[in-house]
Amino acid sequence: MNYAWNWSVLVAEPYLGWLIEGLVATLIISLAAWTFALGLGVVLGVIGSLPSRIRLITPVYVACFRNVPLLLQLFLWFFVLPELLPTAAGDWLKRDLPHPEVWNAIAALGLFTAARVAVQVRAGIRSIPRGQPSAARASGLTVPQMYRYVLLPQAIRIVLPPLTSEFLTVFKNSALALTIGVYELTAQSRQIESYTFNGFEAFTAATVVYLSLALSVTYGMRKLERRLAIPGMRSA
Repeated sequence: MNYAWNWSVLVAEPYLGWLIEGLVATLIISLAAWTFALGLGVVLGVIGSLPSRIRLITPVYVACFRNVPLLLQLFLWFFVLPELLPTAAGDWLKRDLPHPEVWNAIAALGLFTAARVAVQVRAGIRSIPRGQPSAARASGLTVPQMYRYVLLPQAIRIVLPPLTSEFLTVFKNSALALTIGVYELTAQSRQIESYTFNGFEAFTAATVVYLSLALSVTYGMRKLERRLAIPGMRSA
């Protein structure tokens, strides 16, 4: 039996609206989670590079969040955490908080990605020649000033390529949010398949959108990398 292709379903209502809503949800979750992950990851990366024992916070965090599957973390945040909190807090998290599944997806994806960002930022800081921190201290800079003006600006530039990869991964990992009821792009494609039985068309459209996002992010990050490159520290 031949499959009956029907590409017009992608521009028909309400299916086109569903795809657009799914794309918006994917962008909101991915960008919010990445902003959270980048901020927390930089802080953890800095902590992990400090000479004091406080640096142990970073490997403990990384071990907890990096080695537990993201899907399991989504379930823990959405289904288990509200039951462990006091009744009022748990009810607020499950019922009163607007779109709790979206917030839980952002939190889980952000915390998971922050562990990976922290490792990269710490590696970037450690790759800077040791003479530079010594020179910064000899110049009278405090530790916060040394990180702000000397170490972090260089470290971020050095690890931009792996950070680009993590940024792309956030968009792909956001598809797991459908397991806790978020109608992002993949979930909307499945819904279109359920209503129309045109699964090939729906998932092809989702594939094209994901591919377009990935290419756009890669192009933008490469331009940023070239713009921020430190002379002599970037290979041709």
